Amino acid sequence: MFKVTPSAAEQVRSAAQQGGTEGMALRLAAQKHADGTFDYRMGFDEVSEDDIEMSCEGVKIVMAPEFVPLLDNTTLDFASLDDGESQFIFVNPDDANYTPPAD
Repeated sequence: MFKVTPSAAEQVRSAAQQGGTEGMALRLAAQKHADGTFDYRMGFDEVSEDDIEMSCEGVKIVMAPEFVPLLDNTTLDFASLDDGESQFIFVNPDDANYTPPAD
């Protein structure tokens, strides 16, 4: 199951409002490389007939069926980085770059 944190949901709604894309779904995609790392893509888009749709934290999420296995158990977060910047991050335990959170 794909998840969205409350902070990511807030940022998605803010971006939609600023970009004039309110009411559109957030489309997600992923590509797995031979070394086990992933590339992620996201953007606002219309829903197509074959899309898988879900709602997470009030955000409408869509993805093509082929991306569902790659994004299963993934969480979209909006996090502050060490350099003071903030950005969306995909937390995916299947990604070779995944590091579990420290207790």
